[in-house]
Amino acid sequence: MTDPVFSPDTRLVHGGVARSQFAETAEALFLTSGFVYESAEEAEATFAGTVSHYQYSRFGNPTLSMLEERLALLEGAEVCRVTATGMAAVHAALLAPLRSGDRVVASRALFGSCHWIVSTLLPRYGIETEFVDGTDLGAWRAALARPASLVLVETPSNPMLEIIDLPAVAAVAHTAGAIVVVDNVFATPLLQKPLAFGADVVVYSATKHFDGQGRVLGGAVLGRKEWMEGTLQPFLRNTGGTLSPFNGWVLLKGLETLSLRVRAAGETAARIADFLAGRAEVERVWYPFRADHPQERLARAQMQGGGTVVSFAVRGGKAAAFAAMNALRLIAISNNLGDAKSLATHPATTTHMRIGEAERARLGITDAVIRLSVGLEDAADLEADLARALVAGWAERAAA
Repeated sequence: MTDPVFSPDTRLVHGGVARSQFAETAEALFLTSGFVYESAEEAEATFAGTVSHYQYSRFGNPTLSMLEERLALLEGAEVCRVTATGMAAVHAALLAPLRSGDRVVASRALFGSCHWIVSTLLPRYGIETEFVDGTDLGAWRAALARPASLVLVETPSNPMLEIIDLPAVAAVAHTAGAIVVVDNVFATPLLQKPLAFGADVVVYSATKHFDGQGRVLGGAVLGRKEWMEGTLQPFLRNTGGTLSPFNGWVLLKGLETLSLRVRAAGETAARIADFLAGRAEVERVWYPFRADHPQERLARAQMQGGGTVVSFAVRGGKAAAFAAMNALRLIAISNNLGDAKSLATHPATTTHMRIGEAERARLGITDAVIRLSVGLEDAADLEADLARALVAGWAERAAA
């Protein structure tokens, strides 16, 4: 599967497969906590690292190894390590290399829990942090005019779909001595490959598109072998943010259809974005590949598609947004994304509630904004559901 002849679609089906002595077709599920040794000497050599043998599923597991190999092949990374959740991946990628006295510069537009790690958790350990407007290269240059240890960005961002100029930011960050960590969950490895644009580490919530059917939690960290094995692996090994082998097996099966799902949902999302932009009840739409997106040219330069998420602001504020969401019959209200089912959430009161009103205002996350994760339903059915919901929201606005 390392042969460059094989496409991502083929690697998503065959990558990392390691059959047992039973020659099974589907990947084997090794639902075990530990492993046995032929002798005490083999156990000693395993722990000493002089022989290759599984020790304990917190350290490694055959099912998880297949998943890690498949994701590394897809991303074009030397090594992948999977984690229990997406936030465990972000936490490990940040805490593993950082020490008291280090400095972190992050794009202001982050998922709420990522924002909390940077704004609240890291300073507890004596790590200096600074947020910048991720779309402003001047702000990056100013913040990185003095040394830094790590830069964290999310592109496209959640939920306003800001696009970060990865090559430009990576160049400035490396000059300042920082490693660049990119949360690539909205784009997936199919639509954007941050390592090719200068990133050092890529993180994912595998809960989203990798599973894609709302079943399990998971995360992944990918990067160069030296950093992954020398810096990240000891942290993961000793802190225990381990992915369950069962969840890893579910994710392996989910990856087989990732390309089909992302492609189909992305095509529908682009259509839905245009549909919403034509509605009188909608004040504004954000979708990376629309001409009215402020970073459309950059998005097209870095991404192979606009993705599966559309954000939009309804006229009438929170009351109209809530009325519209409550009137949905096909689209479910949920704060997850990347699912086969279309899901809508109100970021100001859910995913980004705890970053505070002032910070939401800086990011443009108003009470009128709804984030829509587009699934695999028929596009016409989604449009009909949204039209009915928007009429309800409009009526609420008129009543107010």
